[in-house]
Amino acid sequence: MSSEAVTVTVNGQPRRASGIRAHTSALDWLRSEGLTGAKEGCAEGECGACAVLVLGPDGEGGSRWTAVNSCLVPAAALDGQEVLTSEGLGDPDHLHPVQQAMAVRGGSQCGYCTPGFVCSMAAEFYRPDRYAVRPGAVGTAPSTNGGPPPTAEQEHGPNGFDLHALGGNLCRCTGYRPIRDAAYALTRPHPDDPWARRQERPAPGPRQTRLTDEAGARFVRPADLAETVALLAEEPDAALVAGGTDLGVEVNLRHRRPGLLVAVDRVPELCGLTRTADHVEVGAAVTLTRIERELADTVPLVGQLVPQFASRLIRNRATLGGNLGTASPIGDSPPVLLALDATVLLASATGEREVPLEEFFTGYRETVRRPDEVVRAVRVPLPTLPQTTFAKIAKRRFDDISSVAVAVAARIEDGVVHDVRIGLGGVAATPLRARATEDALRGQAWTADVVDRAAEVLAGEGTPMDDHRASAAYRAAMLGQALRRFATEVVPVPEVTR
Repeated sequence: MSSEAVTVTVNGQPRRASGIRAHTSALDWLRSEGLTGAKEGCAEGECGACAVLVLGPDGEGGSRWTAVNSCLVPAAALDGQEVLTSEGLGDPDHLHPVQQAMAVRGGSQCGYCTPGFVCSMAAEFYRPDRYAVRPGAVGTAPSTNGGPPPTAEQEHGPNGFDLHALGGNLCRCTGYRPIRDAAYALTRPHPDDPWARRQERPAPGPRQTRLTDEAGARFVRPADLAETVALLAEEPDAALVAGGTDLGVEVNLRHRRPGLLVAVDRVPELCGLTRTADHVEVGAAVTLTRIERELADTVPLVGQLVPQFASRLIRNRATLGGNLGTASPIGDSPPVLLALDATVLLASATGEREVPLEEFFTGYRETVRRPDEVVRAVRVPLPTLPQTTFAKIAKRRFDDISSVAVAVAARIEDGVVHDVRIGLGGVAATPLRARATEDALRGQAWTADVVDRAAEVLAGEGTPMDDHRASAAYRAAMLGQALRRFATEVVPVPEVTR
């Protein structure tokens, strides 16, 4: 089906998005419709004030409400989809359980951030396996009328609530303890809860959207990869949009206005995640949340990466293809993929080619990808090296841009380094392999002296610079410390110099 008119089901009712432009965000459109609970705080996915719920497939024939930053999603990308806002969850006379818990536990003061918190919290409230997160989780929670706050184990409440679901939401006046208390007070959804019951049925499929706005800009959702690469062959200046977590920032803050937006987030050939005997292949449009859910056990280094990658709100939309395509030297995934010896599959109208990731980056935000090509997938060879770590040095524990990122994958057996690969980010114009350090380690005995010498080599890799996040000297020091930490926590060596 093709559609010149964009229609979105919002809070259970179809709404026609008349007059929107190709670059209009879902947030701006929703607010123009009078749904002003979602707000713009930062316009770049940092604060969560704009959070809403979007219904997506759960991979098992049902669906799942997912919280996203509406400021980064083009409204046209929601054509044919279902959206739930804070207004749809409840109203002053009939509060939703999440809203009720926030109200009685003092989780809101000025209220600016509250609708975003409520939507992120509701996504976790409706997560089907919430009570299966950890053994011993109970089916009831303390009354919202008072009593001591629940205890937490590994940042999960006794009701299975994962606090990382709120990692992308900021509050500047309430404080997080009452918000946490509200989260831990939630019970199961009522059997008649309409939004819980909606998850029992499949989510809407993609619609082949065709939108041309009054300024001549276009938004196109192609049906498949063949149509995608044909569009790029005709118009190589087109901007690809999957999660929109980078392009949305460019549109909001730098006023970028591509003449053609090509939505690739639902292209079937870009949405696969498969495993064979010798490799794992991750489609470029697979979200990081899905990667964490389906790949963390198979590739442990990826499991170490994803929880440190931005916030849940971002990971629900962000993709590996987008993170590689932006070619940022401080992207979190490239060091990990370099340590995993990954390759990138590039598709065009003339065929497909496979490029080692180490050869993919050619300069600051530059790659070998031609304008007529799309990143189709990332391929990781199996088995991966067994001993791994991902060290991200940033100013905040979570939801921050890294100053330095170091990924190490090694096979150390019988006290000897049989193989090692180290990926680095934040210390050069491109992500890079620490080849000199690998050579200093490979074949050597795993001793304190070898680790210390290799750490000094690692501190000299790259060309770190001084900027507002860290000095060059600090970045170099953190490189060496990352290897020493690996030798302390992952494959212990006695008396490693600290």
